[in-house]
Amino acid sequence: MVSHGRARFVNNSGVDEIVIGVTEFECMGASSPHDHPHIYLDMGRDAQIRCPYCGTLFRNDPSLGTSEARPQDCIVAS
Repeated sequence: MVSHGRARFVNNSGVDEIVIGVTEFECMGASSPHDHPHIYLDMGRDAQIRCPYCGTLFRNDPSLGTSEARPQDCIVAS
């Protein structure tokens, strides 16, 4: 699937929350073959959003760059 320039995240370690530096992104769940449908999420004016498939809470931290996250291993390299 093409990411259209948006950040992509996976939750292979099963953490409850991923802190990210963007408000629009793609959630993949875990890496293939354990992924869920890859969906685009947009926080809008909110500071957080929960993925409806895997339940991961994504929280925005504007001090992080577009290629940063906590935990860092949740970012999918382009």
